[in-house]
Amino acid sequence: MNLLFKNKNYLKGFFVAVSILLTGSILAQKKKDTLGTEVIRVVKPYTPSVSDAFKIRKEPQVDSLMSIQKAEMNYKINSVPVASTFIPEKGRPKTLLQQPRERFYNNYISAGFGNFTTPFAEVFAHYNLNNYSDFGGFINYQSSFQNMKDVVLNSTYSDLNVDLFYKQTERYFEWKIVSGIKSQQRNWYGLSDDINFTQNVIKSIKEDQSYGTIYLGGNIEFYDALLHNGEVNFTRFFDQLNSDENHLNIKGNIEIPVWEELINTFVTLEYLNGNFRNNYMRTGTIGHNFFNIGLHPNFTMLRDNLSVNIGARMYMGITDNENDATKFYIYPNVTASYKISGDNLIAYAGVVGDLYQNSYEDFVNENPFVSPTLNILRTDQQYKAYVGAKGKLATSFTFNARASYGNEVDKALFKLNASKTNGTNYIDENLGYEAGNSFDVVYDEVQTINAFAEVIFDFDENLKLGGNIEFNSYNLKEQEYAWNLPMLKATILARYKQNKWYANANVFFASDRKDELIILPDNSSKGITNTTYFDINIDGGYYFNDTWSVFLRLNNLLNSNYQKYTNFQVQGFQVLGGVTFRFDL
Repeated sequence: MNLLFKNKNYLKGFFVAVSILLTGSILAQKKKDTLGTEVIRVVKPYTPSVSDAFKIRKEPQVDSLMSIQKAEMNYKINSVPVASTFIPEKGRPKTLLQQPRERFYNNYISAGFGNFTTPFAEVFAHYNLNNYSDFGGFINYQSSFQNMKDVVLNSTYSDLNVDLFYKQTERYFEWKIVSGIKSQQRNWYGLSDDINFTQNVIKSIKEDQSYGTIYLGGNIEFYDALLHNGEVNFTRFFDQLNSDENHLNIKGNIEIPVWEELINTFVTLEYLNGNFRNNYMRTGTIGHNFFNIGLHPNFTMLRDNLSVNIGARMYMGITDNENDATKFYIYPNVTASYKISGDNLIAYAGVVGDLYQNSYEDFVNENPFVSPTLNILRTDQQYKAYVGAKGKLATSFTFNARASYGNEVDKALFKLNASKTNGTNYIDENLGYEAGNSFDVVYDEVQTINAFAEVIFDFDENLKLGGNIEFNSYNLKEQEYAWNLPMLKATILARYKQNKWYANANVFFASDRKDELIILPDNSSKGITNTTYFDINIDGGYYFNDTWSVFLRLNNLLNSNYQKYTNFQVQGFQVLGGVTFRFDL
């Protein structure tokens, strides 16, 4: 301020500005003020930019004299009566199908009977409690009470399966609970023809065996969540000779989106614990205890005609079994496919591997004549490389061909147990599996060359034909042969349906299989070759209406007593017929 008043020019300008403001105020007060007092608060001063400058808004000038005048229009309607003879008819729905549609029922009961005194019964029923829940069950029973010809021991069998489920659908997920029981009765009736058994020894053999299974499980599936699904299953398996096994499986699938793709990660937890009362030489008990933790990440890429999956399977195998230590396993899981000519020709290849946890239950399901004296191990499939092609050569012809090479450590093979009798000396009457009439499980490192081909002819909706053939060449490290495994297998299938009739045919072929019989008292052994076999089966039926039908099954049409497993011949020609009733609850 001192600088301002020291400058005379600034002082003169200041008085001129004040005079102008006072004069304007006096002149304005002479007129009547008709405006109200307003307070204007400037929040932000206007700051012009270059884009605001020189904006000229022009609007076209329209000369009203040049406007076109609308011509007046006068409308006049002349009504003329017209005679009409149209009479509308009542609408009728158009029939699209000349024949009544077949009705499908959700439940059924089947019952039948066959030779070898074979009763059969099967029931499936379920009920919708509401629109979001379902409850049901399945029961299957089949047995045979007649012994096979020329078999000196009891060769009957029976199977019973009971399965129950409950399913619930929610807004964002659905879940399901399953449970059931299974009962199997089998006999170790496979005595060797190379041993001359006396009647007293035969009478001392207690050949019957039975298995039981109780299971409980459930799964859940989310419609839109990172955790896509999860599954829990618990199984208890046991037999009448005090063997037991507990098996727990937990699985989960996590889907993580990455750009436009998904990373699928599977997590598995598996626990297996079991015990056998005796080993085969009766020198002690056998137990097994395994805990496997698995992680399987997979990344899939889809690019036009190319599909590639890159992943791995990793396990931590924990065990306290004798001669078996805790290990870490890792396997490749890389697969790819390429559409050479759309769906007509697709080439595919891959390198995969996995860890398989063997169990007493799995061995019994594959071969029910094993002894309850097994050594349970894991099978380490280190790798399996394959290449193949599939597609359609015509609308009615599809094919698939594949070749592979793999290596497995501790691959399980079924081999005859050594006989503790030469036919004259007695064995423990409570252990009816010690006469060379049961199987052990042996393990070896096996390299396998495999070739597989399959074709299907789909002539029309009434007739379908198909077949496959598989070749295997085994290279073993310690065992002499791949016991009881055929080198060549083939299957031919046929399906036919016409109006109310239907028929199916199956032909199975297996080449020679090797085994060995060891007789301990004589300290002798003999090689065994189970010859090639064909098994031809036909089944068919007739529908009287939507609810009632009859069926007929003809098995082993060649009436051959071939041996799928050494010394255990199958039943000859078998006939089973029955009736089926379908219904809704």
